[in-house]
Order: sequence, then C-alpha cells, then structure tokens
Amino acid sequence: MTQTLSMKKSGIRIGLVLFDFVEELDFAGPWEVFTMASELRPGCVEAVLISETGAKVTCAKGMRVECDHSFASAGVLDVMLVPGGQGTRAQAKNPAMLNFIAEAAKSCTYVTSVCTGSLLLAAAGPAKGKKITTHWAFVEQLRARNEAAEVLSDVRYVQDGHIVTSAGVSAGIDMALWLLGQWFDPTFARQVQHAMEYDPCPPYADVPIAPLG
Repeated sequence: MTQTLSMKKSGIRIGLVLFDFVEELDFAGPWEVFTMASELRPGCVEAVLISETGAKVTCAKGMRVECDHSFASAGVLDVMLVPGGQGTRAQAKNPAMLNFIAEAAKSCTYVTSVCTGSLLLAAAGPAKGKKITTHWAFVEQLRARNEAAEVLSDVRYVQDGHIVTSAGVSAGIDMALWLLGQWFDPTFARQVQHAMEYDPCPPYADVPIAPLG
C-alpha cells in the first residue's frame, strides 16, 4: 500500500454502484460491514444503493435488488464503491456509467472497488495510472488494457492515494473493514468485525485446490 488518508469524521456517506449482472457478495459483503457499523454507532454511516436509472438490478446469481437512487439523484458521496461481476464488461462500454464514476469520484475521499469493479475505475479514469488489483482470474485481462500503473496479484486490497481496490468477491469485506479503521479508528473496525462474527476459517484448508473443468 501507499499513502494513507486517515479521515476522522463523525459521518460518512457511501454509495454502492449497482448494475445488471453485478456479483452479489461484491456489494453485499461491504454493505454488511457498513450497515453493521451504523447499528453499533448510529448515524456514523449512510450507505445507499445506486443504479443508472434507480431501477432494480438483477445480479449475477439471480438476486434482484431495489436501489435507492439513480445517477441523477445520488448526490454527493464521501466514498464510492464499485463492485464487480460479469456485468462490468458491458458497463465498461456504457458512457452513462463511466461518466457517473468520473464525476462522483471528484467529491470522494475514497474511490473503491471489489473484484472486476477495478476495470470500471480504470476505464472511467480515477484508477488510470494507479496500482490496483482485481479477481485472480481477471488479472491478465486487466493488465492487457494498459490503463493501470500496475495490476497486483495475490493481495486482498491495495491503496494508491484515494483509490482502494480489492480482489475477488470476499476481499471486499476486508477492504470495507480497513476503510472503517481509516475513517474512524481500528478499534471500531474490530468491533464491527466481531459483531459480524467475521473470522474466516474455511473448511478443507489442507486440501489442494484443483483446476476447474
């Protein structure tokens, strides 16, 4: 990681940007972190779901999600989070999405992504020339676009200035907890982690990972 931005504010407005075929846990994991923080310390976080028109989105695994705002009504954000999923490929060619990310980023203390959401941050501009990461299966494709200074592998999340990108799916939870520690303090982030009972200990850890297919 590089520069640390430590913002000791009482409140933080976080916009999670959704689209069709977004990966569910990419945004639901951080959403749990942010909303649990608000339960423990009421008013410290306002998390909102944003889609292009404000309409519901259909996610990668079929979940349908209602959104709070359209791009037009989203307002000023302190933090923007762009998740990944198969839908990012189409969104990387969507001028409305790219323009929203570029404009919303101007007011943000942190601009963040999960998984292939970093593709959109790079395509829209905020992550161009930055060190970023993504899902392990997308690293080479993202490198081939030659938009980032470096695409890192084998990391959970990476910070370069106000850009913070995380690896695939579950890594977004780690990044969201780190963000709470930066905005408030590490002790509060640990309290949120404990309240979520987030203490990863997956079964079968001694079993080698075999190739799919």
